[in-house]
Amino acid sequence: RKDPDVVLMDIQMPVMDGFEALRRIRDPRSAVRNHQIPVIAMTAHAMPGDRESCLTAGMNDYIIKPVLPRTLADVLDKWLPRKADGDQHTG
Repeated sequence: RKDPDVVLMDIQMPVMDGFEALRRIRDPRSAVRNHQIPVIAMTAHAMPGDRESCLTAGMNDYIIKPVLPRTLADVLDKWLPRKADGDQHTG
């Protein structure tokens, strides 16, 4: 199995919201193998302070839904690891 390179985290999920899922990912006692994996919040919340709340909680970045393809591409380009040749992503 291959571990993911990045997590796109919906903040409003049933059963467990994105903030609780993030806490479990970051918890060193959890079974997650990479606790520092980049987590990108994806949310319809676009009120002042929402971005800061996500970043303060430990998300690495924040995208507002509906997601614009160019915005998603830019954020993924920022967080996905590069191949050795430097011009393509590994995932």
